[in-house]
Amino acid sequence: MRLLVAICNLKGVNKVETKWDLVALDLLIDELAAIRHELIETEAKARTLLQGVHPSQLKSARNLVHYLALRRTDLRPLQTRLTAMGLSSLGRSEAHVMATLDAVLRILHELARKPWPQSWEPGPVGFEEGRSALKSRTLELLGSKAPNRWVRIMATMPSEAARSPDLVRQLLDAGMNCMRVNCAHDGPADWRAMVRHLRATESETDAPCRVLFDLGGPKLRTGPLTPGPRVLKWAPERDALGQIVKPARVWLTPAEHPKAPPSAAAAVLPLPLAWLRLAKTGDAIRFTDTRKSARKLTVTSVHGDSLWAECRKTVYVQTGTEFILERTAAPGGTHSKNVARLGDLPACEEPLVLRVDDTLVLTRELKPGHGAVLDKHGKVKRPAHIGCTAAEVFNDVKPGELVWLDDGKIGGVIKSVRKERLELRITHARPKGEKLRADKGINFPDSTLRLPSLTKEDLQNLPEIARRADLVGYSFVQTAGDVEELHRQLKHVRGSKLGIILKIETRTAFDHLPELLLAAMRSPSVGVMIARGDLAVECGYERTAELQEEILWVCEAAHVPVIWATQVLETLSRAGLPTRAEVTDAAMGVRAECVMLNKGPEMVAAVRALDNILRRMQAHQNKKQSMLRSLRLARDFSPDGPMARQMKTARPATLTLDNPPMNFRSVTLRRSAQQRPR
Repeated sequence: MRLLVAICNLKGVNKVETKWDLVALDLLIDELAAIRHELIETEAKARTLLQGVHPSQLKSARNLVHYLALRRTDLRPLQTRLTAMGLSSLGRSEAHVMATLDAVLRILHELARKPWPQSWEPGPVGFEEGRSALKSRTLELLGSKAPNRWVRIMATMPSEAARSPDLVRQLLDAGMNCMRVNCAHDGPADWRAMVRHLRATESETDAPCRVLFDLGGPKLRTGPLTPGPRVLKWAPERDALGQIVKPARVWLTPAEHPKAPPSAAAAVLPLPLAWLRLAKTGDAIRFTDTRKSARKLTVTSVHGDSLWAECRKTVYVQTGTEFILERTAAPGGTHSKNVARLGDLPACEEPLVLRVDDTLVLTRELKPGHGAVLDKHGKVKRPAHIGCTAAEVFNDVKPGELVWLDDGKIGGVIKSVRKERLELRITHARPKGEKLRADKGINFPDSTLRLPSLTKEDLQNLPEIARRADLVGYSFVQTAGDVEELHRQLKHVRGSKLGIILKIETRTAFDHLPELLLAAMRSPSVGVMIARGDLAVECGYERTAELQEEILWVCEAAHVPVIWATQVLETLSRAGLPTRAEVTDAAMGVRAECVMLNKGPEMVAAVRALDNILRRMQAHQNKKQSMLRSLRLARDFSPDGPMARQMKTARPATLTLDNPPMNFRSVTLRRSAQQRPR
C-alpha cells in the first residue's frame, strides 16, 4: 500500500478531474480516517481534564479537544486536494469538528462506493448544535443582543460615571450592552454609584445591560521618581507665523480652598484669598518669572473668590513667585500696589531619559528613582534607577531574558540579577531617547513569574463584586491552578453564579489557553477577553494578528464567547475623530461576540460609531465565514446598460497640443551644438 501511495503521488494520481480516481479517493479516505482516529485517541488521553467540566459544557469541551487534535498537523495539502474535488474544506470546522470531518468522509465513501464503518460513532456536536451553542452561551454570559446587532458593546466606565447618571444613560442610548468597571481605579463607593445609575436607567429605558467587574490583579509597574522643581509654564496660542491667535487663560483661585476652573485653563495659580478679593476686572497683575522676564496678567472676569486672567507671553513661574496687583483709582486718586506670593505648586515629574545601550537598574525598594549621575567628564558614575512595584519577580527572572517598559516603548535585556536589584541593558528606544515615567507597566515575556493572580485587594473586593456584578474579569491568569483558585474564592463569597472572563494578556496565558479554558469550563458561564495591548508587548507586535486569530478559533471550538479589547476606536474616544486603521480594526471585531471600548472624553460618540460599524459588517462576516450578502456594486452593474453602450461607441481619446513637444533627440543635439567650443 505504501508503494502504491508513493507511485500515485509521483504520477499526480491524487488529482481528480473529469472522472473520479478511485486510488485518489482511497488515499483521501485513509488520511481523513487517520485524522478521525487521532481525534478519538486525544479525547481518551484528555479524560482527566474533561472529568471536572460542568455537564452543560462537556460536549463543547470534547469538541475543543477534537479541534486541538485536528490542528496539530498541517492540513494545507489535504485542503488543496479536497478543494480541487469541489468538496467542503475543513476550514470552518471549529464549532463542529467531528461532524465536519464525517460529512467529508461520507461524500468520499459514496464516491468510492464504500460502506460507512459501523463502528464510527457520531461526534459530540452536530452542525446545528455547534452553531446554536455559541449563540446560547453568549446570551447567557453577555445578555440580550441589541436590535439588529448580534455583537455586544462593552464600555469602560470613567470616574465621572459615579457622579453622572446622564453619562450612563447616554452610553445606554448609544448602544452599550455591558458596563465594565475597572477595579484598578476608583473605589467601592464609586463602583456602587456606577451600578446604581445603570440599574435606575435600565428600569426607565427597558435596555438590559450586564455589569463586568474587572479585577485589578498584580501590578507590575515602575515606582515613583524624584520630584522635580515646583514650576508651572503657560503660553498663548500662536499661528504658523508666530502671531498670537489666543492669549493664555489663567485661573487664579484661593490657596486656602482652591476651586477647579469651570472650563479649560492654561494654568491654575493658588494665591491668598484676601489678596484675590482686592482684584477687579481690568486690573493688571505684574510679576517677574523664573527667567527674570517682566510679565503681566490682565484680570478679565471675577467668579466669586476666583479670577480669570489673560497673558500674551510665555511664562515660567514657581512656588513663591511675587505677584503685584496694580490698581489705578479714578482721576485724582492714588495708585495702589498689593503684593502676594504664589502658593505651593505640584512638583514637576522629571522622567528618566533612556537610550540604546544605557543601563537601567530596577530596585526592590520603592524609593524615588532618578536619572544617571555623570562625572565631570560625562561618564556614568551611577546608572539610572527606578523601583518595581512587584519585587517578588526578582526571584523568578534570569540574565538574558527580555524586559519591556511602558507598553513596549522601551525594551531591555537583563544583564544581572541580585537580591535587591536587576540591571538591564536598554536595547530598544528611539534614537533621541525615550522617557520613562512613574507608574508605567513592566513586562517580563521570557520569564515564568510566580505572582499570585488574585491579590489581597482582589480578595477584599470579591464580596462587593459578588453582590453587584454579573461577570468577573480575571487579570493576569496564567495557569489552570489560577482558575481553580478563583472558583474556590467565588464559592467562598457566594459568587459561583458569576460569569468568568479570562483575560489573555501574557505569553504564558496564551501558551496555556486550552488548559485555561477546560479549567474555566467547570463553570457554566465562561468568556475570554483578548487583551491585545499587553499581548502585543509580551509576544511582539508582528505576532498580534496571528495570536488574536488563534484565540478566536480555539474559543469558537469551545463555544466560548470572545471579547475583542484594547484601543478600539481609541483616537475617536479621546479626540473625537478616528483613524482609518482604527475603523478597520473595529470592523474586524465583528468576528468576536463583544467589542470593548476604553474610556475617553468622546466615548459616547465612540459607542455610537462602533454600533454603526458592527451593524454594517455583520451582513458581510460571521466569524471566519463570509456571508455573501448581495453587493450594491454587483446589483448596479449592467453589462448592456448606458455605460456599456457608451464604451462600445466611444473612440479612443487623442491628445492635441497647440505647440507639440520637440523630439527628445533633437533637443539633445541642439544642446550639444550650443555647448561646442567655437
